[in-house]
Amino acid sequence: PPCPAMASEPADRHATLRRCLGVLRDARNDSEQFAALLLVTKAVRAGEVDAKTRRQIFDAIGFTFPTRLLSSRQPPAGCPPHTFRALGLTLLACFCTDPQLAGHSQLLSKIPTFHEVLLSPCDPDSTAMVDDVYQCLSAVLATARGPRELVAKGTVSTLCQAYLNGGHGSDRALALLVGLLAVAEAKCWQRDAPRLLAVLSKLSSDFLKAEDMTKFELCEVLPHFIPLSPPLTQDSQGSECLHRLYRGLADILGSKLSPLQRDPALKLAAGLVQACGAEWIPAGSAGSKFLALLVNLACVEVRLTLEEPDPVEVEGRKEVMTACYVLMEMGIQECLREENPLLDEVQKVQLMRIMEEAFGAVIFYLRQVKQEGLQDPFIFASVRVLGAWMAEETSSLKQEICELLPFLVGYARKLFKEGSPAVSPPQAELASTEGSALPRDALRFLLPGFCHLTAEDRPRDILVSEGAPALLWEYFLQQWEVLRSEPTAPAPLTSSGMSLQTLCGIFLNLVVTAPDLARRDKTFSSLMDALLKSLPLLLPQEHHLVLAANVATLGLMLARILAGSAALQGTQSAKEFFGAAILFLSQAHTAQAAPGSASLAVAVSPAYASSWDDIRELWFLGMQALAGCIPLFPWLPQAVLQARWLEGLSELLSHVAPASLDFELVAAFQGVLVELARASEPCRDIILAHHGAEWANLYGMAALEQCLAKQ
Repeated sequence: PPCPAMASEPADRHATLRRCLGVLRDARNDSEQFAALLLVTKAVRAGEVDAKTRRQIFDAIGFTFPTRLLSSRQPPAGCPPHTFRALGLTLLACFCTDPQLAGHSQLLSKIPTFHEVLLSPCDPDSTAMVDDVYQCLSAVLATARGPRELVAKGTVSTLCQAYLNGGHGSDRALALLVGLLAVAEAKCWQRDAPRLLAVLSKLSSDFLKAEDMTKFELCEVLPHFIPLSPPLTQDSQGSECLHRLYRGLADILGSKLSPLQRDPALKLAAGLVQACGAEWIPAGSAGSKFLALLVNLACVEVRLTLEEPDPVEVEGRKEVMTACYVLMEMGIQECLREENPLLDEVQKVQLMRIMEEAFGAVIFYLRQVKQEGLQDPFIFASVRVLGAWMAEETSSLKQEICELLPFLVGYARKLFKEGSPAVSPPQAELASTEGSALPRDALRFLLPGFCHLTAEDRPRDILVSEGAPALLWEYFLQQWEVLRSEPTAPAPLTSSGMSLQTLCGIFLNLVVTAPDLARRDKTFSSLMDALLKSLPLLLPQEHHLVLAANVATLGLMLARILAGSAALQGTQSAKEFFGAAILFLSQAHTAQAAPGSASLAVAVSPAYASSWDDIRELWFLGMQALAGCIPLFPWLPQAVLQARWLEGLSELLSHVAPASLDFELVAAFQGVLVELARASEPCRDIILAHHGAEWANLYGMAALEQCLAKQ
C-alpha cells in the first residue's frame, strides 16, 4: 500500500508512522520502501520518535538498510547526490540514541564513513549530514568500547582536521576531542601528537589574542590539550604554545578579576605546572614576578575558602582549591631551588611566609573533618599538599602539625587498611577531585615529613603513641612486595623504592633516638627479620644501591640493640645479611692515580660515585654500627675473614698517599679494625702480616697501634 502523507496532529502522526513502518516491512520494491523511509526520516529529524518507536524502526530495517543507503551512489531522479547517504546517516543518528545500538559492531564499522563526511566540503545542503555524524560519534564515545574504537580508527586526527578547517560543526569537533582526551589522553597523544599539537597551537593563539569572555572559556578547554607525556617543552612548537599560554595567563592574572574569571585561569596554570613544572615560566624579572603572583593568588584563595570553612562554599570550590594546591606545591619547590632559581631570596622569604599562612588554613580545615567525610578526594588532596610542606619546612607550624598528627596517622591507616593499592596513578591525586574510587596512598606523601618529625622528641612521642611504627612496618612489607614485583633492569627510582628509603630513614631515627622502644616493640624484631632477608637480594642490583645502603645501615644499627634475638645468633639469614653488609662497606673505596701526581690516592669506587652524595653519611654510620656489632657477635670476625676485607683494606692503605684520606675516613677504618683486632686473634694476625703496625703509625691510628702492640 502507498504510504500516506504525515498527519498534523501528534496522535495521527504516530498512527501514520506506524503505517509507514508496516510499509517498510512489507514493501514489494525499493520505490515503496523509499517513500516510506522518507516519511520515517522526516519524523526522526523532527524529533518525534520515542524510544519504543525507534526500536520498531530498527526492528523493521536493522542496520542493513542504512548500510545500503550509505553505499548507494545513484540518488532518485531530481534529488541531490547525497540523498541516500543523508537518509542513512539520519537513521544511524536515530539508532545511536539507544546506548545498546551505539556500541554495536555494525555501527562502529561506520566510523570511517563518518570521517569521510566530516572531511568532505560542506555545502548548505549537507549540514544536516554533518550534524548526524557528530551525534553518532558523541553516542559512540559514551559507550564502553567507543573510545578505544575511535582512537584506533583515527577519529582524533579527523576531529583535529575538522576543527582546524573551521567548517560547520567545528565546535562539536572540539567538544568531542575534549571528551576523547578525558578518557584516553595517553593513547591519543601517542597516535596523533602532531595533529593535537596543531589544535593546541590554534587554541593558544586564540587565547593570547582574545580580549573578551572567549579568553576565560578557553581557560576551561586548554587544560585538556596539555599532555603529561611527552612534555611540550621537548618540542619547538610545544614551547611556542607554552609561551603564548604564559603571556595570556599573565594578561589575565595581572588584571582585576571576579572569581568566575580567576578560577579557570588558576586551573589552567595548575594544569601547566602538572605537565611541565615551572619550565613554562620564563627566567627573568617578569617570570619571577608572575610565579610569585601565581603562588600568592593560590594562597589567598586557600585562606579565603578554608580559614572559615562554609561546607557549601568549600564543596563548590574543591576543584579550584585542588588547583591552588598544585601551585602551592610548585611554590615550595621553587623556594628551595638553588640551581638557576626563578625567584630571588627576598621573593622566597615573602612566599614562604605567605604559604605558611595558607598551610595554617589547610591544617585548620583538616581539624574540622568528620569521620564520615574521610572518603572525600579533596581531603586526600589536602593531606598530600600538607605532606609536601612537612617534607621541606620543618620549623614553622610545628605546634599545629603536632596537634594534627593523630588525624594524619589515623587517616593514613584508614586508607591503607581499606586496601588502597600501593602505587597511585601519576597525577590522579591532584589532577581531579572526582572519582573517589581511585587508589590513594596517603602514607607515600606523609613519609618525608614523618622522617623529619621522628628526629624530634614531641612529634616522635605522638607518632609512637598513635601506633605509627606498626603501621609503617606493614607499609614497609607492602612496598617491599611492590618493589620485588618490578622489573630488575635499571630504571628511574620508583615510588616504592623512594618510599622504602624514607621508611628506613624513619626507623633509623627511631632506633637512634628511642632504643628502648626498639627493644620492647615487636615491630622492630619483625623489621630486623625483613632486613636480614632483603639486603642480600638488593645489593647485587646496582640501581638499588641507595636503598641497599639504607637497609644495611638500619640493619646494623638495629642488630646492636637486638643482639640477643634468636634471628641473629649465627643463623643463615644473619650470616648472609652481615656478608652483604660487609660487601657494601668494603667496596666503597678504591685506589686511583692522583691528578698531576705519580702517587695513588684513595677515591670513591666508580660503582658508588654517582650515588655517593646520597649514601656517604649512611656508609660512615654503617661503619660505626659494624664496629659496635663485632664484640656482640662472636661469629662476625669470621665473616670478615671470609670476605678478605682485611687484605684488601691493608693493600689500599699501604699504597695510597696518606694525605688522600681525611680524618673522618681514617677514624671509620680504625673503628672497625680495632674491634676486629680485639675480638679475633686471626684478624689481628692478618693485620700484622700486612704491615698493619707500619700503616697504623703512618695514618695516626693510635688506638689500633696500641691494640696491635699488645701480646
